[in-house]
Amino acid sequence: MRAFAALIDRLIYTRSRNSKLALIADYLKRTPDPDRGWAIAALTESLDFPAVKAAMVRALLAERVDAELFRLSRHFVGDTAETAALLWPEPAGMARDDFPVSHAVAALTAATRSDAPAILAGLLDRLDADGRYALLKLALGGMRVGVSARLAKQAFAQAFDVDVDAVEELWHAIPPPYTSLFDWGEGRAARPDLADTPFFRPFMLAHPLEDGQVDLADYAAEWKWDGIRVQIVQAGGETRIYSRGGEEIGGAFPEIVAAFDQHAVIDGELLVRGDAQGGEAASFNALQQRLGRKTVSKKMLADYPAFVRVYDLLALDGADLRGLPWHDRRARLERFIDRLPASHFDLSQVISAHDWDDLATRRDGARDAAIEGVMLKRRDAPYIAGRRAGLWYKWKRDPLIADCVMMYAQRGNGRRASFYSDYTFGCWTADGELLPVGKAYSGFTDEELKWLDKFVRNHTLARFGPVREVEKTLVLEVAFDSIHASKRHKSGLAMRFPRIARIRRDKPAEEADRIDTLLAMAT
Repeated sequence: MRAFAALIDRLIYTRSRNSKLALIADYLKRTPDPDRGWAIAALTESLDFPAVKAAMVRALLAERVDAELFRLSRHFVGDTAETAALLWPEPAGMARDDFPVSHAVAALTAATRSDAPAILAGLLDRLDADGRYALLKLALGGMRVGVSARLAKQAFAQAFDVDVDAVEELWHAIPPPYTSLFDWGEGRAARPDLADTPFFRPFMLAHPLEDGQVDLADYAAEWKWDGIRVQIVQAGGETRIYSRGGEEIGGAFPEIVAAFDQHAVIDGELLVRGDAQGGEAASFNALQQRLGRKTVSKKMLADYPAFVRVYDLLALDGADLRGLPWHDRRARLERFIDRLPASHFDLSQVISAHDWDDLATRRDGARDAAIEGVMLKRRDAPYIAGRRAGLWYKWKRDPLIADCVMMYAQRGNGRRASFYSDYTFGCWTADGELLPVGKAYSGFTDEELKWLDKFVRNHTLARFGPVREVEKTLVLEVAFDSIHASKRHKSGLAMRFPRIARIRRDKPAEEADRIDTLLAMAT
């Protein structure tokens, strides 16, 4: 645990991506199995201990330290694990020791709701502050050390001099602690055979289209649908649905799993119908009702019926098609789509445009609830993992803009823990009431963050735990991709990807936009 704690500590204070890669690669080469596998799973949020929750940690602290001290410390530090690690009293007469990461994983995995508090407390008693922090982050998740799953895979590839795309494919097919993956990486075993495993293939991604336009004759244009990108894989008699990050989400969409009965791999956009009678795609807000659910009721299936708009065919009947040019894969996809039920799958159509002006007009006029722009795909391009220059481009619609009034602010996390960086904002009703319409925590510079933080502190009206209500005097120009009707919010609206575009210090709050203006934008 001590080596894992040291790794976390160094990652926190290392900003350079290459330095993070070197730190993780060195740890993987020096650390034996299975500790290194469990450690990398923890760094990439791949562990879950159902019996250990943040509320339990808070309850343990309440038995050991003054409740007000913990509350004030947590408010200042901004992180439960770090606060608990620092405040945890060291038992008199008990020497600090070390134990493997695998020992902690085994203990927490076996823990039940009844004995988890005693097990976790016993482990914490044996560690120093750094070790306690590492253990709590492992147990609770939310590392926030600037390590994405992709970075971890690249570190593995760097450590053992193997292809990162091969690592990506194996990663999602092998459970932690990834013993067979390390055996292959270190040359002790052949690459694991995935022939009968529905494994994840890394997605091909697009670059934003810049001002320098490409030759439209070389590219096919498709709508960029506003759902979630998925990959559906069937092999060995099993069907899985993967999200863009490689997470298996089939449990939330059992009807799609049941409907895909072909030995194939497709790339597409997961959407829901606009109505139960098989209408067009609804907004992303409708899809959100289905995301993240472990079980789905019959009512949910009926109210939000899911379907997949298919973009690409990556494999068919055991043959890998990714090396073929797009136009060849497209021709095969157009023949293959008839093998799938139309109730749950359809084909993403190619847009016919005469020239750039024609395509621009079509893009700008497409305010459909589920369209956010245009994709351009080079006709002779193979399907290559990641972003490769010159192959795929995304040409998103210009964002919608609204002037809103800051209402509440909350502290951020990680390096923003000491700043009020998350802002809830609203617009006016016809009766002069200010109602929340969204929340944003991005779009501003570090200097603007300091100014906003100072504004919040100097204009606080009330405190509600970590949240401050502020004077309704500051106008924020908010950019967002789309806005939809929502029964969950008092304003009746929900924004998609809101971000702060500009701080309007020049504009009086009473001149901010009205709810009616946003309702007119809603799709």
